[in-house]
Amino acid sequence: MIETAIELFYQEGIRAIGIDAVIARSGVSKSSLYRTFASKDDLIAAFAEEQNRRFWQWWDEITNRHAGAPRKQIEALFDGVADLIANPQFRGCPFINLATEFPDRQHLGTAIARTNKREMRERLRALARALCVRNPDRLGNQLALLIDGAYGHAVTLGPDGLRRELIDTATVLIDAQLR
Repeated sequence: MIETAIELFYQEGIRAIGIDAVIARSGVSKSSLYRTFASKDDLIAAFAEEQNRRFWQWWDEITNRHAGAPRKQIEALFDGVADLIANPQFRGCPFINLATEFPDRQHLGTAIARTNKREMRERLRALARALCVRNPDRLGNQLALLIDGAYGHAVTLGPDGLRRELIDTATVLIDAQLR
C-alpha cells in the first residue's frame, strides 16, 4: 500500500491522487487502508518518512564507499545526484514537491520535508568541515543549494548537459574554499 502511494504521489502529485486511486491501484480495501492510516495526511506522512529513509540510505551507501575521504564523498554524491536526475522517471525532489504542494509548515509531511533539507545541509557542512575549508557552513549551504537547483533545473529544462555542469560547479565551489 505504501509502495503504491509512493509511486502515485511522486509521479502524479500528492494533491492529484485521492485515497480511492491508492486503493484501486494497491488492491487493498478502504477499511484496510484506514486501519493503517487514519487519514490521507497520515498516508502523506508515511510517504514522506519512507522517502526520507530511502534518501538517507542512498546517501549513506554513497558516502560509506569513500569513508575518510570527504572530497571523494562529495564528488560521489554529486555524481549520484546527476544519475538521479538523468533517470526518465525523475519528477523532482519529493521533499521540495511535498513542501510546494503543502506550504503549511505545520503539515506533518512538510515538516518531514523540511527536516530532510536541514539534515542534507548539515551533512554537507560536516563534509566541508572534514575538507578543512575556510568557511565550511557556507560551502555546505552552497552545495545544498546546488543540489536543489539541479533538481529544479532537471524538472523544468531536462537533464541534458547537467551532469558536467553540476559536477564542475561543485568543484569550483570546493576549490574556492580550500585553504
